[in-house]
Amino acid sequence: MARRRIRPTTLSAPYLRRVWLDRAAIPDQDAYPFCLPIFSDGFDLGFETAVTIIVGENGAGKSTILEGIAAIAGFDSGGGGKGHNSVEQGLEVTGADLSSALRAAWLPKVPYGWFFRAETFFSVARYLDRSAIAAQEDLGAVTGAAPQFAPDYLSFSHGEGFIAFFEERCQKQGIYIFDEPESALSPARQIEFLKLLRRMDQSGHCQVIMATHAPMLMAYPGATLLRLAKYGLEPISVEQTDHYRVMREFCADPRGFIEATIEE
Repeated sequence: MARRRIRPTTLSAPYLRRVWLDRAAIPDQDAYPFCLPIFSDGFDLGFETAVTIIVGENGAGKSTILEGIAAIAGFDSGGGGKGHNSVEQGLEVTGADLSSALRAAWLPKVPYGWFFRAETFFSVARYLDRSAIAAQEDLGAVTGAAPQFAPDYLSFSHGEGFIAFFEERCQKQGIYIFDEPESALSPARQIEFLKLLRRMDQSGHCQVIMATHAPMLMAYPGATLLRLAKYGLEPISVEQTDHYRVMREFCADPRGFIEATIEE
């Protein structure tokens, strides 16, 4: 039977409207990641806006949640696009385990997107560069055309490579999941990322789910900002986040703040 082609929808983002934990599908409540406090009393996350941003302390479960969502969206939990298998060997991910008990509601499910993980960026970029070169060499062998070695993400610096990658890959209709995209971005590059995010948002056909520690990214206008606390997700303003409060105190008196902090 011929595979049915999935056509782009004319509806606007968000496409993924809700994810929730089916407790009956949990194989072992005491096993990781189901033993995390965020999952102890059920888990239910709705999406009302095209951009959803999740904040919280390290170890709270942000990355695990994103990995689980990525898996049910059709991405490899290690990062990449649809149909792309992880090239990072030995990477510990728990999203695949979580996704087995996650359920999703789509309106509708979209056929494209990307899951960006900072720690696997270079492995994915290397894979894409080599794939592009191989494809062009094959084409050149048939047509005689000289290969154009693009996109060549690895010729950039770390932060520039991130931005080039985002510009190249985050244009089509789809769902885009970013796990701490600021990890290699200077403040100026974070502003570039925000401009890209605005273009994606204004297009009407990109849904973004992002985890970040960067107050500048948390302040994106119109986004749903959620704090992952010990026992659940709750709406929060940028000014209420611990990240913003710490940075505000630092900016008010950098030397005094650092001296007081390291002496505690």
